[in-house]
Amino acid sequence: MPDISLTMIALLCLAALAAGWIDAVVGGGGLLLLPVLLLGLPSGTPAAHALGTNKAVAIVGTTGAAVTYARKAPVDVRTAVRIGLAALAGSSAGAFLAAGMSTEVLKPVIMVVLLGVAAFVILRPAFGTAPATGPATRRQILAAIGLAGLGIGFYDGLIGPGTGTFLVLALTAVLHLDLVTASATAKIVNCCTNAGALATFAWQGAVLWQLAAVMAVFNLAGGTLGAHTALKKGSGFVRVVLLTVVFALVANMAYEQWAA
Repeated sequence: MPDISLTMIALLCLAALAAGWIDAVVGGGGLLLLPVLLLGLPSGTPAAHALGTNKAVAIVGTTGAAVTYARKAPVDVRTAVRIGLAALAGSSAGAFLAAGMSTEVLKPVIMVVLLGVAAFVILRPAFGTAPATGPATRRQILAAIGLAGLGIGFYDGLIGPGTGTFLVLALTAVLHLDLVTASATAKIVNCCTNAGALATFAWQGAVLWQLAAVMAVFNLAGGTLGAHTALKKGSGFVRVVLLTVVFALVANMAYEQWAA
């Protein structure tokens, strides 16, 4: 493990706890965890090690949240896994293309899309609050596999930030889920994409396993707590957190685009 002070390790663990909670409720935990890792690791540490360690930490919290949701929320695990496998393929394709293009060109477009999403959620107070009317149709499942799986998976491999939030929104819109069930389904999809990314980083030797193991304990606690919170508070609470994360994501991307 790199030479990191106990104070910085404590801060990284607190960030992992908070990121796990945010990610379990509505996605977007990486907005907090990855920047903290990039700042907290010693100068000269390759960025790939921060990315790989982030995935090693995140997959633990995501799995804990997914298990908690699966036990208490009406999640169609089979459909979620099918979307997750499609997302794994999409993220692999996105990562392959990312090396040959500038993602900076796409960030303003993503910001506009996010602001449009925020406006839609604000103007449609009932969005994601009504429970599903019944099992998803074959057409809805295929649409979810295409949009939430291949489409958002491709985005995850190409750019990444906000993938969990996009998944929640897409699953709510396409499968007509309430926001809590959409968050639960998104966690299972995230497990698939995180596993693929982690395997790649591990193969490249870009994971700081000792640090990841310590942080993962806190991320697991945060993820489990976040899932319990969402289940207890309901879709109205998730909606507020969703809007907060969307605006935070826009601000973060705007800063990276024009101020950094």
